[in-house]
Order: sequence, then C-alpha cells, then structure tokens
Amino acid sequence: MTQIESPVAKSTITYEEFLIQYAGENAEWVDGKVERMSPISVEHDDLSGWLYKMMSELVQTRDLGTVLHDKFQMKTGARLSGREPDIIFVAKTNLSRLKRTFLDGPADLVIEVISDDSVERDRVTKFAEYQQGGVGEYWILDPETRSQDFYVLGIDGRFERAHPTPEGIYRSTVLPSFWIEVAWLWQKPRPLLLSVLKAWGHLT
Repeated sequence: MTQIESPVAKSTITYEEFLIQYAGENAEWVDGKVERMSPISVEHDDLSGWLYKMMSELVQTRDLGTVLHDKFQMKTGARLSGREPDIIFVAKTNLSRLKRTFLDGPADLVIEVISDDSVERDRVTKFAEYQQGGVGEYWILDPETRSQDFYVLGIDGRFERAHPTPEGIYRSTVLPSFWIEVAWLWQKPRPLLLSVLKAWGHLT
C-alpha cells in the first residue's frame, strides 16, 4: 500500500490509542506515528482477494485456524510496528494471539502484495520486522514485475528463501495442504475457486 504524508501521520500516539482512533482505516503504526495508506490498485485487490478466498475455504473446511485480510492489524513484538498485512494466516494452535482488533504476536503466514511505492517497505523494512517478530512464512508478490518470493523462518530465526518445485508448484510449510501453481498468480483470468478446490481434492 502507498504511504501518504500528512500532518496526522506525524503525531505521536500509543499503539492502544492508534487501535481506537484508526480502527478500520488503511493505516499502520510505526514508532508512535501513524502512516496512512493510499487506496490499492485493481490488480492488487484482485490478486489478494483471490488468494484470500482460496485460503479461507481451505482453512475453514479443514478447521486449521483463521485467515484475515487488509485493515486487520498485526503487532509481532512490543518494540515492533503495528502492521496491516494484505493476508494473515493464524494456525489453530496460535489463535490465543488473536485479539478483537489486532493479532498480538506473529502470524504463521503473511502475504504482502507490493504497491507502486511499497517495494522498500515490503522487501526491507517489513522483511526485517517480520523476521524479528517470528512470522513463520512470508510471501512477497509483485504484480508490476510478475515476480514472487517465498521465505520460511529457519531454526536460527532468520528467513530462508523457499523455492517452487521444478514443475512450478509452491507448497506452504506452515499451512497444510495449501499449494499453488506459481503461474496461477499472473495468468488472466486466474483459475476459478472451484477449479482450485478440485485440484486440492476438496471436490470430486
């Protein structure tokens, strides 16, 4: 999402105040300051919405946890920022972290879709924060370059790059049974939900 500079964005408030004053808004809390986000593009919304629908169906059907999307906050640590990832998956065993208005701790899987000026924020700033905060798996998807990067948190607490199979299939390490053909991300139109569910064995 694109950051917009404004007088409000320069005021310093606590995270608790931020959660009350900016509930439901496209904004993040960074070092006590509010960073507002601009509206997302059609391509951004289409890609994140498609992934959200697929993941939600899988997670709900198999009772694996919960999937949340943009405008829901995640704060991975006391000294870290309050972020608003495009997609969050929280495993059933970690649902105690889920509060009414934010996730108090790391998600098991975070997906960020890059916007025009969020390249450095998603690839550098958030990468470091999510790594430090203990996010289990991190996807960075870039519609502009039609590229994708997958990272998994190693036993040393650092992100390690994960790769699709030679056939072009990427399997999540933290969400059982969730896999995609990487080509699906960029083809138009993308596969229908029913087609994906059949590929996953949900439908016969």
